[in-house]
Amino acid sequence: MTSTRPPNPLRELSEQDVLEAVFRKGPLTRPQIAEETALSKATVGAAVDRLEQAGIVEAVGPMRGARGRSPIAYAVRDTAGFVLGVDIGGRNIRVGAADLFGELIHDERHATSREGARAVSAQVAEIASSVIDRARASHARVLAVGISTPGVVDQRTQRVVSLAYNVSADGGLDPLSAIGARLGVPVLVENNVNLAAVGESWHGVAHGVETFVFVSVGAGVGMGLVTGGELVRGAHGAAGEIAYLPSLSDPFDERHRVHGGLEDEIGAEAIVRAFTEQGDDSVTTAQEVFKLAQDGDAHAQAVTQVVERRLGAAIASVIAVIDPELVVLGGGIGANRFLLPGVRATVAELVPLSARIETSTLGERSALHGAIAIALREARAQLFTRAAR
Repeated sequence: MTSTRPPNPLRELSEQDVLEAVFRKGPLTRPQIAEETALSKATVGAAVDRLEQAGIVEAVGPMRGARGRSPIAYAVRDTAGFVLGVDIGGRNIRVGAADLFGELIHDERHATSREGARAVSAQVAEIASSVIDRARASHARVLAVGISTPGVVDQRTQRVVSLAYNVSADGGLDPLSAIGARLGVPVLVENNVNLAAVGESWHGVAHGVETFVFVSVGAGVGMGLVTGGELVRGAHGAAGEIAYLPSLSDPFDERHRVHGGLEDEIGAEAIVRAFTEQGDDSVTTAQEVFKLAQDGDAHAQAVTQVVERRLGAAIASVIAVIDPELVVLGGGIGANRFLLPGVRATVAELVPLSARIETSTLGERSALHGAIAIALREARAQLFTRAAR
């Protein structure tokens, strides 16, 4: 017979407080949990008992170092589950499984298929299955999935509706269908640069910063915007698409309508093209151009200086409109510290407003960290609900 007893909101809140304390600072003893949560010892004791019975926390042994009888410490059970983070990039797909503290259990990286959206979705499903199988051996079951994808994501349908041109000819992509029905768990899909910002806020250089922007330069160009600790998506989910800032050379050039003026000037393909136009076709990647510049090649230095000036001008525009506390540079090109002095100098020339400009501390893994972070939030919410039943 199904119980019709209404939920007890006070009990639910106390269990959420206890579980969150153990997530953040465990293992903890009951007295330590009471101190962390400001709950009574009796309330903590009852909450711990219920969480233990639900298989969410477990006793991990006595806490050493105290006088007299050592109290028992509690931690979240490894077998309570794990989450999956997926980062779909123009060049690589990264998939990682993390425990409920956000620590990676297993991760894989593969070159992104060049065969279109359907092939990419199938590839995502295959890599995810491999990572899940490895993680299940020690952490039981997957609880939630976070997917980082290029393009504009419709938050209602969780589909990429446009601008994912680096993986799809028409700009669309449906990573949800590749994973959602198969796993039967919540799947959250978000723009990759937005999730890179989340990753930097969670574990990177933007930790503790309320208002900042993450500017990504790689195969594509984009920006994640966080104000008051919350992601800003805009009316259509396209906030931060700075690739479409008008070109300085010819803002009305029709070729900019697909990838955008800024991306056509400083994206990876643009850097290689600018270098090879001088007759040297031995270089095939932007990273090679930067290496040559660092080694003193005059032509490569001229190319990178254009990137610094154009990127600095774009950031100056962002600072003038948003007034962020911090600008984080990321992506395969943006995270190159060789760019940082020139970008800072350009911004200082153009705007009198102050904003720290720093290089990402997570590098190319920032979006994967963000995908794991949103999956963890969903998984913890499930555990809180389960504990309150």
